[in-house]
Amino acid sequence: MNFGLKTLMTLAFFLITTCAYSASKTVLVLGDSLSAEYGLARGAGWVSLLEKRLHAEKIDASLVNASISGETTSGGKTRLQALLDQHRPAVVIIELGGNDALRGLSLTATETNLRAMVTASQMAKAKVLLVGMQIPPNYGRDYADKFAAIYAKVAQDNKTALVPFLLDGVADQERLFQADRIHPTSAAQPIMLDNVWPRLKALLAK
Repeated sequence: MNFGLKTLMTLAFFLITTCAYSASKTVLVLGDSLSAEYGLARGAGWVSLLEKRLHAEKIDASLVNASISGETTSGGKTRLQALLDQHRPAVVIIELGGNDALRGLSLTATETNLRAMVTASQMAKAKVLLVGMQIPPNYGRDYADKFAAIYAKVAQDNKTALVPFLLDGVADQERLFQADRIHPTSAAQPIMLDNVWPRLKALLAK
């Protein structure tokens, strides 16, 4: 059977684009203890639940959870480039900053580190989902307000997707926290996932 050059080029283009759309996507989660299943049974955290939801929704994506308990934005920034080089993710979820605030670290440094991580991810051609955090007002209302505002500012300036507050619907429910009153229980994890899911699903659909 003979094919003309135009037909062969059309077929090649079709095969290339089909492979591009059907290829599995990698989602990299760079977070702290809230994403690292601190104090929870293995598989109970929101990231593990996310993996199950991706499967249930028949979305061809794999998850890499690079979250570490106690991680700061500085630590995340230091680790990120190697993770980008290794996994080449389509989406990077950045869930960091809470430990910066709990330690009273510089707001300027936190913002600078978040911007650096977003920029590095975008340069690696990954979409970014920035996950916002808030801290209790007992750390000082001014500090708490300025900290919470960082995420929206960074997301807007860098044109990234944003989850305004990972613990929305959890933070005001004492029963959803472990004894330390910092880390959510397993019962809180589906709520946290539901806060992330709509934004992530939209990124994966693009």
